[in-house]
Amino acid sequence: MTFLSRSERFAVVGSTNDVVRDWLAAGTPEVCLAVAGEQTAGRGRDGRAWIASPGAAVLLSVGFRPTWLAPDAVWRLAAIVSLAMAEAAEAVAGLATGTIRLKWPNDLVLVASDGVRKLAGVLGETDGLGAADPRAVIGVGINTGWGAAAFPPDLTGSMTSLTAATERPVDDDALVLAFARGLEARTTALRAGSFDAPTWAGRQVTTGRTIRIERPDRAETVRATGVDPVTGGLLVDDAASGATRAVLVGEVVHVRLADPIAEAV
Repeated sequence: MTFLSRSERFAVVGSTNDVVRDWLAAGTPEVCLAVAGEQTAGRGRDGRAWIASPGAAVLLSVGFRPTWLAPDAVWRLAAIVSLAMAEAAEAVAGLATGTIRLKWPNDLVLVASDGVRKLAGVLGETDGLGAADPRAVIGVGINTGWGAAAFPPDLTGSMTSLTAATERPVDDDALVLAFARGLEARTTALRAGSFDAPTWAGRQVTTGRTIRIERPDRAETVRATGVDPVTGGLLVDDAASGATRAVLVGEVVHVRLADPIAEAV
C-alpha cells in the first residue's frame, strides 16, 4: 500500500507506540504502521497498562508527521484513526454500521443488548508540536479473538471482543487491511482540510447520557450533550450556569457512563 511509508508486523514487541516513535525519530516519513500480536509493555492513557493475551487482540500504532495540521488540531489524528478502526471492525466482523461507538476521549465500545462494553483503547502521544518536526503516534488495541471465558474476572462485565460479540472468528489480517484503507481515505481528506465532524460526533456514545467526569482533584456528574469539532472537547451541561461548556482531554482522568452496566467501561 503506497499510502504507508513503512509497515511491519511483529509477533511480540514491548510497545507498538515505542516502535513507531523510534521510526519517526530516525526519520521515517509518515504514514508508518507497526502491528503486533502481543505487547509486553503495552500502555493506555495516564500510564495504565494495556493487557491482552497472545493472539487475543490486534495491537497497532500509526505514525504521523503533522506539519500540515495546526498544533491545536492534531487531536483529529486520533479521531480519524478511531473512526477508521470502528468502520473496519464493523465491516470485517459483519456488524451493523453504528454498532461500534466512540467513548470520549479514547475508547471504542460496542453497544449490545446487555449494555456498553469496551472493545478497544486508543492512545495518542506527540512530540515537538509547534516545532519544525512534529510527530504524532496513535496506538490502538482492539480485542478480536479474545473469548469471553478468558476475560479477566474483574473486567468480565465491562469488556468484549469481536469474537465474543459475534460468536465467529475474526480475520485479523483482513481487519488491519480494512483499517489501513479506511485510514488512507480519512488522512487524505484531513490533509485537504476536511474533517468528518458529523460522523465523529454521531458515533459518540456519551451524547445524551449522564456521565461522571473524574478529574485529578474532584469528580462531577453531568449530562453530555455532544462534542466540539474545533477543540475536540466533550460538551456538557453546566448545572450551575445552565450553559454548555467544553471539557478538554487534558482536564480529565476518566469519563464513566452512569449506566450501571457501563460504569466500569
